[in-house]
Amino acid sequence: MNNYELAVVINGKVETEVKEAALEKIKGYIERFGGTIGEIDDWGKRRLAYEINKVREGYYYFIQFQSSSDAPAEIEKRIRIMEPVLRFLFKRLED
Repeated sequence: MNNYELAVVINGKVETEVKEAALEKIKGYIERFGGTIGEIDDWGKRRLAYEINKVREGYYYFIQFQSSSDAPAEIEKRIRIMEPVLRFLFKRLED
């Protein structure tokens, strides 16, 4: 099992229910592919460094989890097509 961190930026214009549903869906994908979720760091709504699709603000989340090495690729396939997600990044953490 490897340690990973997933950084996610969700569109700042969406309602609270949509934001929470997107976060729950991402956590579900991690668990579906054998991951164990650790700490979730919620940075809240922040101004983006640059405008993305005419959006200037986004909700930042950092999710730490453990999974096998093939899980991030499978999770990425699903996150990539999620409407409210503006950007995401996987990072493998050193043990």
